[in-house]
Amino acid sequence: MTTSALEASPVTRPLIHFSSARNWLNDPNGLIFHDGRYHLYFQYNPNGAEHGYMSWGHASSRDLVRWEEHPVALRYTSEHEIFSGSAVFDARDTSGLGVDGEPPLIAVFTLADQAGGHQSQGIASSADGGETWAMHAGNPVLDRGSADFRDPKVFRYAGAAGEYWVMVAVEAVERKVVLYRSADLRHWEFLSDYGPRGTAFGVWECPDLFPLAVDGDPDDVRWVLIISMNPGGLAGGSGTMYVLGSFDGVRFVPDAPVPDVAPGHETGATELAALDWIDHGRDCYAGVTFSGLPDDERTLIAWMSNWDYAGAMPPAGPEPQRGAMTLARRLALVTVGGRIRLRQDPIGPAVVPIVAITGAEVRPDAPRILDAPPVARIRVRLGLDDGASAELRLGDGAAPIAILRVRDGELSLDRRVGAAGLPEAFGSVEHLPLQPGGLDAVLWLDHGSIEVFADGGTAVLTDRLADRTCSRIEVHAVNGSVRIDELVVEAGEGLQA
Repeated sequence: MTTSALEASPVTRPLIHFSSARNWLNDPNGLIFHDGRYHLYFQYNPNGAEHGYMSWGHASSRDLVRWEEHPVALRYTSEHEIFSGSAVFDARDTSGLGVDGEPPLIAVFTLADQAGGHQSQGIASSADGGETWAMHAGNPVLDRGSADFRDPKVFRYAGAAGEYWVMVAVEAVERKVVLYRSADLRHWEFLSDYGPRGTAFGVWECPDLFPLAVDGDPDDVRWVLIISMNPGGLAGGSGTMYVLGSFDGVRFVPDAPVPDVAPGHETGATELAALDWIDHGRDCYAGVTFSGLPDDERTLIAWMSNWDYAGAMPPAGPEPQRGAMTLARRLALVTVGGRIRLRQDPIGPAVVPIVAITGAEVRPDAPRILDAPPVARIRVRLGLDDGASAELRLGDGAAPIAILRVRDGELSLDRRVGAAGLPEAFGSVEHLPLQPGGLDAVLWLDHGSIEVFADGGTAVLTDRLADRTCSRIEVHAVNGSVRIDELVVEAGEGLQA
């Protein structure tokens, strides 16, 4: 569709996912929990619903569900756009940027030269809890003379090597994560780098590095390195992988060998599938975690779109707007079948059951049909006869917006059925490996999206969907019977609109 045609038919805004009131939104930035509020800054165009004039928008929440949008926090200038970054509470005022004896919040971000060809890192300080920010007069604080040095994530490290600030950023085109240390957030010393490893596609962006206990054991801790890439994602376009390893305050070392990749190497589908991915869908990118929370409350939010088509999607109305975030997700490491996996537990609104089926058989000639509002949580456990598969059709009868197909060991999500009139790259089928035996999952539905959390949150798939009212869910059996152990549709009071 042409831009004018898209803008003539605005779509319904999401209800349980954050989106700005108007204009363009992409990567989450500066995630921080401070003084009882979660702050979500994000890449934002204050001038329109297209990517450009990059600034930091701002919203905050007390529960990660209901968000209040605030004025633009960091605005582009004639010299620089403000690209992605992070925020920390400088509790000891190591930066010396506190006011009247009160320690500041410090935002660390990429200064992207408006003329192109140069990216460096700058900082700003806030004395009012993140509402307003003062640019540091000494910017940039770190400059490698690079055109693609960006996306700094900063955290406080304390270990055998000492206690100091660590910055994790990328040389995007070189596909390298670069690490620096600082005593004061203003002067930085190089530590080490990581990559290119694992995949040779695209550019690397939006890294994060943090510790998590395995199975809750404080004596068994792994460091999780998150790397987003575009293109090169498992499902096509942009995607995000993670690597488990150790970090001694200087260097990240992966637990398992991750192959180096030479320039020009074409990473195949088998190689991609062997890596660990945050999400197997097409619409979970640039996810990073909040600072200011204990490690056992590590929480991630990502941009719910894909660079393959983000700029061509119909804007939401009534004021043109593009872009939304995923639900917030609590992270943990768990052992599954002898392998350590990342588990994601979504944080959504309180819900109540509105319809349920338990202990029912579905035969190929007799589907089960339930009413399901367009905004809902669906808990589903299915068992399969040998050789059988199940289809969950979301939508209105003969016009579904998506079909979830379940066979032993895999779920696929087919959104081609609802892709008419959307960008050509939107129509796709995603595949999610499952534990054998059927399906055990939680589905979160919103206007224009689905998030699937299967096998206790160790298998996750996020996809945007066509903007149509989803009034029911149909369960079909194929090549044998399907057992509905549980199918519960839940809705939150006041969420249907």
